[in-house]
Amino acid sequence: SIQIKPVSSSSASGAALRCYKCSDYTGRCEKVQDCTYEDSCLTLSEKGGKTIRQCIRYTDCDISRLGLMFPSISSFTYRCCSSNLCNSSNAVTTTTPILALLGSLLTVCWSWM
Repeated sequence: SIQIKPVSSSSASGAALRCYKCSDYTGRCEKVQDCTYEDSCLTLSEKGGKTIRQCIRYTDCDISRLGLMFPSISSFTYRCCSSNLCNSSNAVTTTTPILALLGSLLTVCWSWM
């Protein structure tokens, strides 16, 4: 007869998503966590404050849910991604939306000339 062995979590290392996990003011993360039930990595940056990185469910990745999850942080930018260690310190910058806006404005201006 054929026996099927259950796969232990240690041998199925590629199964769980891995994200950086920290909450500090430097924005540099060394600690890595295996996401158990979550399917995304979060980077949340408080304006002028700390940066939080952790596993999160993608369905929780919207501004109103994050506001409820982090009630002490009033103003923040965030990014969710779903590949291993995608929430590293160089993955997100709070200036990105402004730079993207400036870039699109410059493109529009050049097209008029």
